[in-house]
This record gives sequence, structure tokens and C-alpha cells, in this order.
Amino acid sequence: MSRGLIVVDVQNDFCEGGSVPVAGGARIAAAIAELVERSGGRDYEYVVATRDHHIDPGSHFSENPDYKDSFPVHCVAGNEGGEFHPHFAPAVVGGRIDAVFFKGAHSASKSGFEGADEQGTPLTDWLRSRGVEDVDVVGIATDHCVRATALDAVKAGFRARVLLDYSVGVAPDTTASTLDDFRQAGVAVSGETPVPR
Repeated sequence: MSRGLIVVDVQNDFCEGGSVPVAGGARIAAAIAELVERSGGRDYEYVVATRDHHIDPGSHFSENPDYKDSFPVHCVAGNEGGEFHPHFAPAVVGGRIDAVFFKGAHSASKSGFEGADEQGTPLTDWLRSRGVEDVDVVGIATDHCVRATALDAVKAGFRARVLLDYSVGVAPDTTASTLDDFRQAGVAVSGETPVPR
């Protein structure tokens, strides 16, 4: 039995200065990099990261976004906004991340489990082929892509836990309802309640 860490969407556009910034994103990027450096290979047999990688996601991009299903243009493939945040990028470049899963080329794709690596292997298959049964989920944002990834992890048969100290939410109300969703779905939660900073 192996445990994996899934780092969700720690990208420039989701941090301060990006097109869809989440307050505290840069701080979380640095914290996750430290977690990976400290725990990779010890607490986790595998560490993977997901990336929004939009080419033409249709109505997911909008000039009048509702910030639920539609958002301003963000994380366009090949653009700086879609790159990993500088606080987190060294973990990727330094080889601490075992695989990166790209999602949302032609759809919204909030969940990392909708993504695939550069060889086209879906996240579920990648984890299962390595004997991973437990996953911790961290990243941006607790009430959006972290939420979708954790809930899909449970649906796919993994035991999932969200580390709140390494995740940041967009808004207090949606973050609170997300914690309720986690409890109902059987997603474990560790750490302090994430509040936007």
C-alpha cells in the first residue's frame, strides 16, 4: 500500500497577480514546496501535480463570468499564467514531482482525475499502477479544484484526505460548504479551517 500527494493547480494565474487570483496563493505555493521537500519519499511514495491547461475550454471562459462554472481567461496552454508559481516550480524542476497531469484543454475540468500526463495516462490509472490507495490533496482552491479532486478521489476508490494547512479557499461560504461536502463524501480533513487571507 502506498500513499500519494496530489498538488492541485499551484499556478501563476491562481496566485496574486494572476488573472483569477486567490488571496494567499503565493503563501500556499511556498508552503507546499516545503511540504514536498520535507515529506517526499518519506511520507509519500509518490508526489504528483495537476495543471489547468486550457486550449479552448468553451464557455468556461467568459467576459461575464459567474465564478462557479465560468471564469476570466486563465491558464492558457503556453502562457506564463499557466506555469507553476515560482515558489513551487523548483520542486518540479528539481525532480521532487513524479508526474504532472494536465486538465481542461477543451473543457472546464476542475478535477485532477480528469487529467492525464504527457503520455496520456489518466491520474487514476497512474496511481493504481503504482499501488497507491491513500491520497492527500493540497493546493488551490479548496472550494474549487481541490474540492473536485478530493471528491473524485473517493469516487475512484481511493482513501482521500485534504490538508487544509496547505490549501487556500476563495470565499468563506463556499469553503464552509465544501467542508460539509467532504464530510458527507468520506473525505478526511486535516488542519485548520481554511479561510481566505
